[in-house]
Amino acid sequence: MTPPSHDGLSRRRLFTLSGGAVLASGLLGVGATAAARTTGESTPVPSTGTHLVTLGTAAGPAIRGPRIGISTAIVVDGHLYLVDCGLGMVRQAAAAGLTMDRLRALFLTHLHSDHTSELPGLLLYNWGPGVNGIVDPVRIVGPGPARLPSGAEVHVPPPEAGTERFVRDLLQAYAYDINIRVYDEGRAPLDDLVRPEDIRLPQEVGADPDRNPCPEMEPFEVYADESVRVLATLVNHPPVFPAFAFRFESAGGSVVVSGDTTEHPNVVRLATGADVLVHEAIDPAFYRAQNLPAAQLEHILESHTDLQAVGRVARDAGVGHLVLSHLGGIQDDADAAPTRAVFGGPVTVAADGQVFAVGA
Repeated sequence: MTPPSHDGLSRRRLFTLSGGAVLASGLLGVGATAAARTTGESTPVPSTGTHLVTLGTAAGPAIRGPRIGISTAIVVDGHLYLVDCGLGMVRQAAAAGLTMDRLRALFLTHLHSDHTSELPGLLLYNWGPGVNGIVDPVRIVGPGPARLPSGAEVHVPPPEAGTERFVRDLLQAYAYDINIRVYDEGRAPLDDLVRPEDIRLPQEVGADPDRNPCPEMEPFEVYADESVRVLATLVNHPPVFPAFAFRFESAGGSVVVSGDTTEHPNVVRLATGADVLVHEAIDPAFYRAQNLPAAQLEHILESHTDLQAVGRVARDAGVGHLVLSHLGGIQDDADAAPTRAVFGGPVTVAADGQVFAVGA
């Protein structure tokens, strides 16, 4: 497989921007962050350089332990970019000192509830200067239109969804709260500050939710500012369509977030040469022991990545550091032995609130 060129902000260009420093991944405050689960403290995130924060690491939507729902932050010279909004991530971000007045953009990998359920709290509890919240427009970038498979019944209309519609309907659901606070507290209208965008696939991709939901493709740009460039690719998370992974490229290094996916060449292509790959992982034996309904178990096994498969993805992509998150049935570092048997680089089973330095 030919590595992607990622035109416009190539790895060579990143090396130049970083002053010729070697791009490598490091880890800050592992012990302190592990302790944070019980003490409520969190490792501070430096205001310079590129850093990854695993705000929440749990698979969902079931609550099977103390882990926060899935959410990942990339912080570039103090600017904040978020991927997904799992249950509890708003408190976790506050504990990490990541105030939403620093938020540039939020990216949704797909519209499953365990990746979106905290979005109301993110917006409504972090809106306006009085709470160190959103004061400048924030882009919310995610899938759309999301289509049901043929034959799926529509129990709650509409049959199609998307990020733009999801955010619009969310604001309408909280219309009274938003309107009364603008009137009573002098806040800026929230609908002026939130700018949702459906990701439109390149025409040549030819994806179809029934026949070909995840064709092999080249990554494409979905966001760029002066600090970061973000690329996306389709991932295989049947029957959800579309579902995405994202690659963040900055002068300090590169981070790829897999979203929910099976082992797939698109993730390998997106992650080729990345400094850090944050990839979901499950232990199938855990779910087989849960006495789940047959259809639910089938979905889990067919739409997620086991510990050996995630090692193959990291190995084939040649990433610098593999961070396991969105953990299903995986508790601690010892559980990653099957991954390490396949991938020879550093592997971390992420904790909530863990901070990773990316680059020099």
